[in-house]
Formats: sequence, C-alpha cells, structure tokens
Amino acid sequence: MIIRNDGAVSRLLRDVPLPAMFHAAQKFPDAHIDREDIEKTIFDEIRRSGMSRRIQPSMRIAITAGSRGIRNVDEITRSVVACVKACGASPFIVPAMGSHGGATAEGQRELLAGYGITEESMGCPILSSMETVLLGYSELGKPVYMDKNAYESDGVILSCRLKPHNAFRGPVESGPCKMMTVGLGKQKGAEQVHSDGMDNIARNIPTMAKVTLGTGKILFAIPCLENAYDQTLMFEAIPAEKILEREPELLKIAFANMPAILVGSGDVLIVDKIGKNFSGTGVDPNITGTFSTPYATGGVQVQRTCFLDLTAESHGNSLGIGLASAITRRIFDQIDADAMYINCMTSTVIKSAMVPCVLSTDKEAIQFCIRTCNRIDRQNPRVIRIPNSLHVGQIMLSAAYYQDVRAGKYPGLAALDAPDALIFDGDGALTTPWLA
Repeated sequence: MIIRNDGAVSRLLRDVPLPAMFHAAQKFPDAHIDREDIEKTIFDEIRRSGMSRRIQPSMRIAITAGSRGIRNVDEITRSVVACVKACGASPFIVPAMGSHGGATAEGQRELLAGYGITEESMGCPILSSMETVLLGYSELGKPVYMDKNAYESDGVILSCRLKPHNAFRGPVESGPCKMMTVGLGKQKGAEQVHSDGMDNIARNIPTMAKVTLGTGKILFAIPCLENAYDQTLMFEAIPAEKILEREPELLKIAFANMPAILVGSGDVLIVDKIGKNFSGTGVDPNITGTFSTPYATGGVQVQRTCFLDLTAESHGNSLGIGLASAITRRIFDQIDADAMYINCMTSTVIKSAMVPCVLSTDKEAIQFCIRTCNRIDRQNPRVIRIPNSLHVGQIMLSAAYYQDVRAGKYPGLAALDAPDALIFDGDGALTTPWLA
C-alpha cells in the first residue's frame, strides 16, 4: 500500500479546518483500594470468605493471570501468590489468555512479563504451555478444555477482572466464567466458546463453565472490579460452587462503575492510543461506541473515529483497527498480522482486524474524519479526544461544546482551560499535551 503525504489526498485535506479544543475533567465516583493496601485486602477477603481453608499445606495451586489490562495486576497476582504461600501451599502461575500472545507459550509468557509478572517478581514458577486436557462436553455439545498444567495441580484459583464484555451481552460476560472457558481453555477452548458466533457466546460460556466447575479443580475465584478511573475498586472471593450465581450480580456492580464520555455524542472521536492492554479490541467499545458485533451497544455516538497510535504492550497486535474510520500510517506500520489474525480465527469476529482508511499523519487522519462526516458544521465540528478508552478522567472537547460545559449542561464535566488550537509537530503528529 502506498501512503503519500504529498499526494491528492493531502491536497484535499490541507484546507480542512481543525477546531480549537479545551481540556475537560470528567468526575466519577472514585472509591478505590490503594496499591499498598492490595495485599492486606486480598488476604483479609480470602480469610473472611473462608476460602483460605481450601488451600491446604503441600497442595500445588495454579493461579490464573490473563492478558487484559488490569490496574495493579502485578501486585494483585503477587498478593494471591503470597496468600497461597502463607497457607503453606506451593503456588505457580498459569497464563490464562486463550489465543493471545500469538497462541504460543513463549508469547503468553512475554505478555505477562510486559505487565511485570515474572518468576522473579512473583516469587513462584510460571508454567506456560498451550497443551490442554479435554474435560468433557457441555449440555450444548461443546468440548471443554483446560490448560494441562492447571489440570494437573491440586486446585486452581481464578484471579481476573470482572467487567462488561466488548462484543456481547449476557448474564456473565468478562469474568471468572470466561477465564475458565476461554482463558484456561487456551486456543482450543477459546475457539470452541466463540465457534457459534457472538450471538451464542452468552450461552456457551456458562454452560461450558459448568463442565469446568464439575471437575472440582476450581477452588475459588477472586475477581477484581475497577472504578471509572481504572483504579482497583474491590475484590470478592467466590467459592467455586457459587460462581455461576454470584458473577451476574457482580457484573451489575461493574456496569454501574463504568466510565463514559459524558457529552454522549459528537461528530468525530480521536483516540490517541489503542492496545490490548486497554481492551481485547484495542479500545473498549463500551466507551467509544465502536462495537465489532451487533450484539452489544453503548458508548459515545459519533460519525467518525480515528486511532493515532498503538501501544508497545500490544506487541504489534493491532486488533481493533477495523473499528476506526481512519488510522495513521504509524499504526499501519506496526501491524503484526499473525498476532492479529489468530485472534480473529479464534473468535470468528473479523471486523476488528479489517484495515480502515490509512492516512499519513495524525493531522490528516483527524481532517479526513471531519471531511467525511455528513450534515455537520465543518467550521465548528463537535470533536472529542481521549488518551485511550481506559483513562477518560480527562478528555478534550472542541469549542462547540465549551459554552454548554461552562453552563453545566453535562453534570460531572468541567472545563479545565479555554479552547485553543491543536498543536502538531513538523511531521503532523498531534503534540497538544494532556494536563498534569
């Protein structure tokens, strides 16, 4: 693909005006657990719930660690490991991330290392393998698999985040049940969960989780929930036999603590960075409105969305680009098709990997989105900028919103400065900084 910064496209975009923009703070409930209190909180919760009695001396305990971006995931995982050790058992960590990491043992180990989860930092072995054991079949006829190392342990503790999913709705979405079936199922299990399409995944996950729970290998789950500022909100230790009952209740709490873009709608959304450390699809569509399937809705409503960069933590897996109207050449040049397409082949959702319009620079990508909107005031467009879909406590809004924000039209939203021109460097990269 030839992407020129001096061709016909650049000439047509050159005179597209960009609006002045201002920084705004979004206020959400901010109750949270500080990082230094995580270990004590986890210890207390495991003891309070009686789950510590399920960890017996001499047991080999597998602890799951996933590929999603979780605040304090290294400290959370280390604390669960420390609790298991305090009970006299021998813990080890299992990467539980389906087909992520290129569906290889080394790739999954590298993903964990990128989150600070290594054998040295955790103080226990990390046993990474794609080998699985067939556990049986669900009531819908789906084969259910478990990571072989986890299966050969004396018990499994499910450590994960519990949150809304980005492509479907159901009584359980992203949480312990998905960790059992997709995460611990490795590539084989993930493929089976997704094989009937996203319209049936809400049926497959709980029915397949029943098979995993029926093995008696799962001791308990200790999911974390996060607040709207991507901070650790709470932990709850759930006995294995209560997971199918309790997870839907916790999902409601997770929904209630989701952030949002408070203006609700606009013409163009700019996302500075996408990545697997923010969401399985690069951005969380529950925030950006860029869903890959028709089986979930929500988020901000805009005509066009542009993505400007990919995080280093994604290791070239640019899944999510297909949800944008335009991306930059900077993202395009980082695409690792092998890593991205393995996710698609496993989930059977290919929209997220489709390459959208590719523009030479940040400036041209933004101008392209404004230029191709219909029925808008191009001299005063409604443009929203976010750093990523996980951190929206501070956003930028174009001047079209300024008077309404100042007048208090959007509860929880406050202007931090006045509208000013966006700043770009000589290469057209957006350099307007975020406020400290």
